[in-house]
Amino acid sequence: MKTEKILVTNSIIEKMTSAKMADRKAMLDTASWMFNVVTSVGIILVNKALMAKYGFTFATTLTGLHFATTTLLTVVLRRLGYIQASHLPFSELLKFVLFANFSIVGMNVSLMWNSVGFYQIAKLSMIPVSCFLEVALDKVRYSRDTKLSIMVVLLGVAVCTVTDVSVNAKGFIAALVAVWSTSLQQYYVHYLQRNYSLGSFNLLGHTAPAQALSLLVVGPFLDYQLTGKKVYAYDYSFTSVSFIILSCTIAVGTNLSQFICIGRFTAVSFQVLGHMKTILVLILGFILFGKEGLNLHVILGMVVAVVGMVWYGNASAMPGGKERRSYSTLSNKSPKHGGSSESDDVDGKV
Repeated sequence: MKTEKILVTNSIIEKMTSAKMADRKAMLDTASWMFNVVTSVGIILVNKALMAKYGFTFATTLTGLHFATTTLLTVVLRRLGYIQASHLPFSELLKFVLFANFSIVGMNVSLMWNSVGFYQIAKLSMIPVSCFLEVALDKVRYSRDTKLSIMVVLLGVAVCTVTDVSVNAKGFIAALVAVWSTSLQQYYVHYLQRNYSLGSFNLLGHTAPAQALSLLVVGPFLDYQLTGKKVYAYDYSFTSVSFIILSCTIAVGTNLSQFICIGRFTAVSFQVLGHMKTILVLILGFILFGKEGLNLHVILGMVVAVVGMVWYGNASAMPGGKERRSYSTLSNKSPKHGGSSESDDVDGKV
């Protein structure tokens, strides 16, 4: 009798502990996502003002400055002891930086060479590409509801954002490079954190300096090719410099929150939830810049997209909604890299 009571008590304690852990994870997931949303939307609005109002159209160079600022922060935190020493092979770092830089350059060139409509379609195609990478490389299996919810999200965002669509050969190639490099970069964030036990700040400490150096070297030349203007000849003013500093400051949070979110979720979930930022930007644009561009079909698209995102969250969290079929690849990783072990067949991240 006593043994039964002990077993019942232990069962209750385990359930309470499990519930507390689930609540804590949900709270941290929400906080991480809100951090990413606030910083991402903020930097879009600041950069829009910087480029449209003050004529600082040097997007690649600006991104290099973002990573330089991020590098400075990681150096300070390392000196203060908040970032511990960690290992990332140079070959892995090189692959990540190539993916990330091709993503940045590809997106800028795609926006320049394509219509806004085709640019948005290219961005939407990152979700199926990310799904393909998870299925092919991580052996992830999606339930029917998860697949349908993703399709609803794509439909809603497409209705919101896709207008005129025109395609040309060089624009299509630029979009292709942008989509695949961005999807690979986001997949690789999750891969490196999982296989080398790297926290978000640790990974930024490895990648930000390399990205800053490469983009600040290539950026001015590429921006000149894209805009016909030299960043060194720009008429800097106190206001424009203040906006650049503000953009760089927010970018630190954007870069960090991206790594945090992909580490806690997956690249596909990051892409799906990322379209919530598109909806917020449209709403904020309406609030700040007037009713232009907001009509019935845009509102309908927003509603459909939000329904799809809620459905995706529920469907992917259900048993069998999104799970790995095999961990054989992960379990064979050498323990010297500190790769985390995962013994269950179901991936806890969504």
